Amino acid sequence: MAVTRQPHIGGRPIAVLSLLLAMLAMVLGPTQGAAAADPDWWDPVARPAPDSAINVTGEPFKGTDAQGNVRGFVDAHDHIMSNEGFGGRLICGKPFSDLGVADALKDCPEHYPDGSLAVFDFITKGGDGRHDPTGWPTFKDWPAHDSLTHQQNYYAWIERAWRGGQRVLVNDLVTNGVICSVYFFKDRGCDEMAAIRLEAQKSYDMQAFVDKMYGGPGKGWFRIVTDSAQAREVVKQGKLAVVLGVETSEPFGCKQILDVAQCSKQDIDRGLDELYGLGVRSMFLCHKFDNALCGVRFDEGALGTAINVGQFLSTGTFWQTEKCAGPQHDNPIGLAPAPQAQGELPPGVAVPTYAADAQCNTRGLTALGEYAVRGMMKRKMMLEVDHMSVKAAGQAFDILETESYPGVISSHSWMDLGWTERLYKLGGFAAQYMNGSEGFSAEAKRTQALREKYNVGYGYGTDMNGVGGWPGPRGANTPNPVKYPFRSTDGGSVIDRQTAGQRTWDLNTDGAAHYGLVPDWIEDIRIVGGQGVVDDLFRGAESYLRTWGASEHHQAGVNLAAGAATSASTSEWNPFTSYAPGRAVDGDRGTRWASDWSDDQWLSVDLGSQRLVKRVTLDWERAYGRAYRIETSADGSNWQTVWSTTTGDGGLDTARFAGVPARFVRVHGQGRGTQWGYSLYEVGVYSG
Repeated sequence: MAVTRQPHIGGRPIAVLSLLLAMLAMVLGPTQGAAAADPDWWDPVARPAPDSAINVTGEPFKGTDAQGNVRGFVDAHDHIMSNEGFGGRLICGKPFSDLGVADALKDCPEHYPDGSLAVFDFITKGGDGRHDPTGWPTFKDWPAHDSLTHQQNYYAWIERAWRGGQRVLVNDLVTNGVICSVYFFKDRGCDEMAAIRLEAQKSYDMQAFVDKMYGGPGKGWFRIVTDSAQAREVVKQGKLAVVLGVETSEPFGCKQILDVAQCSKQDIDRGLDELYGLGVRSMFLCHKFDNALCGVRFDEGALGTAINVGQFLSTGTFWQTEKCAGPQHDNPIGLAPAPQAQGELPPGVAVPTYAADAQCNTRGLTALGEYAVRGMMKRKMMLEVDHMSVKAAGQAFDILETESYPGVISSHSWMDLGWTERLYKLGGFAAQYMNGSEGFSAEAKRTQALREKYNVGYGYGTDMNGVGGWPGPRGANTPNPVKYPFRSTDGGSVIDRQTAGQRTWDLNTDGAAHYGLVPDWIEDIRIVGGQGVVDDLFRGAESYLRTWGASEHHQAGVNLAAGAATSASTSEWNPFTSYAPGRAVDGDRGTRWASDWSDDQWLSVDLGSQRLVKRVTLDWERAYGRAYRIETSADGSNWQTVWSTTTGDGGLDTARFAGVPARFVRVHGQGRGTQWGYSLYEVGVYSG
């Protein structure tokens, strides 16, 4: 046997030197070492077989840009688990199954053999509802861009979107008790909070399902996060941060029957605490039906008629309209016939007609709704204002502005666009519904100047499984089609047509049939709308996380006016109640200052010493100021106007202005909004 001797350098073997150099490299170059030790980290150890293909090659990008900002797209509105809501049989198929794809992607039992009993499919799609119910492996008729009753959020399709550059996904837990109760087919009860709990649990189950494929807890790409720092870390790892939200019509049991609330402040506190404990960080307070918290933004057409019927069945009242107080307005109310829904009404009851010039819901934010908004702020949650009537949304903005609270989201184009700058001023985030590439790009460009002004990115809300409809095909003969394969926005991955079983989808001919086609849709936007629109979308994850982080770190400002000395031009006399000026700074909304019933009235607050003043908040009683100004003074004699309006509308007002040093702050009324005087529950003065 031959023996090979090691050559020596200075009496030490080269092998020893090589070992030392290798150890040094590990110490000095941990990033490269980690990458080398973790090849193909994005591929699972054991994917279920058979299963849907992903059809993306290349490593998902990790980390942040040179400025420390996360990169990637954000879907601010999706419904992964809606198949568990509405009684369990409205949306057919599941996003995952331990029994495999054949069990997950199959139709509802009543849809067999030809869709004759697919009642909801008939209502939402038209025609006769007939379709091939077979899912895996043929997928002849579903999922499809215009099929609203079949699963679009299969986990592997979400994985494809993640591989294509999406880094934040808001999973809105959703249901509707009335739809559940009137729908013929269900396999569970209709309690909304029970459905929300189940969908939350299923979301965590899906995380565990993905983790198992990658070798154990915490190793998968689908990561449910409960704070913005955790989300940033997930994105830094190149994975998908999943945020839980809630979109339901009667949260916490807060329905109203004949305008009487069926919940209390205690119910709201218990409900918010429970949702927060489940990991929910954003939510809608109303959706589709007026409830005990707020009025809704109407639906249009036959769907609007059907929902108005549901409103009556749930609450005993139809929608009621009034002329709008400002330029913002609700959607045109649905007037088209919806015979099947209208057949559910009691004999002699009919959907009312509505005046064409009365396009706003009479119901705004109730006292319980205001309590819920403040409860969400207290828990650092983000408020979704889509689906709120413009009256309710305006009141919600008033509350948020008095506290400078940034946690406001418009996630899928249901907010009146007239509120957009108001949202951005607060630090909120806006996303557009997943419209066709032409319409989406046009709207993105229309609002581009605002995003540049406030240095924010953009998002989309796919609303998959949300019964909304998705972009149809532009056609095989379009002059500028999506050309497969194409590269992801970051350039690191190659994306080909998506295949599942025997079916291959092409955005050009199939439209956005399921979640896996989100990257294809973004490529279509690049082709139609240009790289600039996509660049704004690629900044979306960072902007969303900024809004979330700012909400978490928000601190209520110190009210410099609390308990301060006050004086006023006049105070209304009453033998039983005091309307003295000090009542406007006592911290009690049950008391107020009220002036005589004439103009040119004022209320002055002495801060005790000179302070920096930047913001004044006013909580008006019904006797409000239409025209008034905010004045400051160093000595109580010489006044300067720092802010004024002639269009006051009462409620909560917030005056912001460049910071000025002042000891005295005065609210000076010039024109009353009513026949009475000026009356304020509370005045707040803030330095920040």
